[in-house]
Amino acid sequence: MRVEKIKIDSEYIKLQDLLKLGGAVDTGGMAKFVIQNGEVKVNGEVCTMRGKKMRTGDKAVFDGAELEVI
Repeated sequence: MRVEKIKIDSEYIKLQDLLKLGGAVDTGGMAKFVIQNGEVKVNGEVCTMRGKKMRTGDKAVFDGAELEVI
């Protein structure tokens, strides 16, 4: 599994933006599709909210990529 650590300067980043920034998906449309289909896990649980606020310490897993917010 590929692990990416994503550093943010704000309080949070939306899940769909995290997937794009981490290179797990190419477009926002693709992020919307995979999130709404239940293909993304956040902190070990399936998440279908693309606007989910991801804060420092949160992890998202999709298609062999783990994205951790630092």
